[in-house]
Amino acid sequence: MIPGHKILEATMNDEAIFETSLDNLEMIARGKVRDIYAIDDDHMLIVTTDRFSAFDVVFDEPIPHKGELLTEVSNFWFDRTAGLIANHLTDLDLRDYVSAADYQRLRARSIIVRRLETVPVEAIVRGYVIGSGWKDYQATGQICGIELPPGLQQAAQLPEPIFTPSTKAEVGDHDINVSFDDIAAKIGSGKANAIREKSIELYRQAADYARERGIIIADTKFEFGIDSNDELVLIDEILTPDSSRYWPADEYRVGISPPSYDKQFVRDYLETLDWDKTPPAPRLPADIVAKTMQKYQQVRDILLG
Repeated sequence: MIPGHKILEATMNDEAIFETSLDNLEMIARGKVRDIYAIDDDHMLIVTTDRFSAFDVVFDEPIPHKGELLTEVSNFWFDRTAGLIANHLTDLDLRDYVSAADYQRLRARSIIVRRLETVPVEAIVRGYVIGSGWKDYQATGQICGIELPPGLQQAAQLPEPIFTPSTKAEVGDHDINVSFDDIAAKIGSGKANAIREKSIELYRQAADYARERGIIIADTKFEFGIDSNDELVLIDEILTPDSSRYWPADEYRVGISPPSYDKQFVRDYLETLDWDKTPPAPRLPADIVAKTMQKYQQVRDILLG
């Protein structure tokens, strides 16, 4: 046992981990889904819990094994995209920083990463007109200031993927769609252009791979950090069912919100409720929780084989 270390505390629900507490490591932040701990001045531990968030609100009901599935899918994509851009993963061993018992519980949902300056932008790439983009298009004919062809139907594929950034919200706040010019004014045109270029390139590569396996990636979001050499680094999670819309290609139809392998399933359920999308969150029924876990597992199985 590491001196001063307390066995991981967790709120459990059918083996779900809702939140963690490690006394021997300083907690840096508790996000919507992730608990983040300091390893040293240059590294941190990210534990992906089973917390569920939608519309930027965290729910009381966890999705069992969600954190493990998200971590596996994200690490798969980090490995596949390493040739396009550096990422924050390290080869530090979790066993060197937690007890043997905690290692067994956390290893499938944890990564040790470089500590980097975070760029305050949600780098969203859309290949299809859906979600908040569909609502914007219906109202203005644009998404984030980008003029689109007239007469598009819901879920229509765009002629080319588009970069539609948003601000990065604090827990409990909503992300806000903004224009590219807004982001350029905030972080500089050089970084904004580099993020747009890399985000679209990452999306194209992932979308091609997924399509070959019968999955459409309708949209996704990336986050970036800056290293000591002022170079962009891919951080957080990438191309998971939490950060992307995954549609089964054989069920895709224009004009409807297609079935999905992601949390859009829960969003659609929540839209049927009398809820204003602010805390407190409504209760998630057991069948919704179980179906969501099944969808996350399906996309993992298809993508990773």
